[in-house]
Amino acid sequence: MIVVELPPHLRTLAHVGGEVALEAPEPATLGGVLDALEARYPMLRGTIRDHDTLQRRAYVRYFAGARDVSHDPPDALLPTEVAQGTEPFIILGAIAGG
Repeated sequence: MIVVELPPHLRTLAHVGGEVALEAPEPATLGGVLDALEARYPMLRGTIRDHDTLQRRAYVRYFAGARDVSHDPPDALLPTEVAQGTEPFIILGAIAGG
């Protein structure tokens, strides 16, 4: 079971109140978690990754434990703590402005 923390606007869109727990294929990879998240919450498709290319949206970041995995390839293995659900996989919306 993988625990995913979503930013408030995505929690609202997915109609969840907090963290979500997902079954992801083993071994736990970045792409596998995102695929499982979008399969369970189809309303999130296109919000964290592009519909066609499946590339991360520009103002979205992924963290596994304390590590930024935003630029890792989809087949990158997630840390054991995240794969076992003891640490969350975090999706954050980046803030930009001036």
